[in-house]
Amino acid sequence: MAEVHLPPMLSPLFPGLPRQLEVEAATVDEAIARLNEQWPGLRDRLVEPGPALRPHINVYVDRERGGLDSALEPSSRVDVIAAISGG
Repeated sequence: MAEVHLPPMLSPLFPGLPRQLEVEAATVDEAIARLNEQWPGLRDRLVEPGPALRPHINVYVDRERGGLDSALEPSSRVDVIAAISGG
């Protein structure tokens, strides 16, 4: 199962959602769909219609920049990172 690491901004919005969990999925999109089954609305926070990752969301699979179609291996690490802006 792929190890998924989520940004801290999601925890207050989805009670019981851990920051790190294991998900069985073949792609990033499938991993997000599986998480959305347990925490409805999570996909809307990460993905916009199209579908495409929201502009402020970055995904890395095994330290390489990825997207929704990025393939996952059972040993993959997925980091979902929310961009921080400010001035």
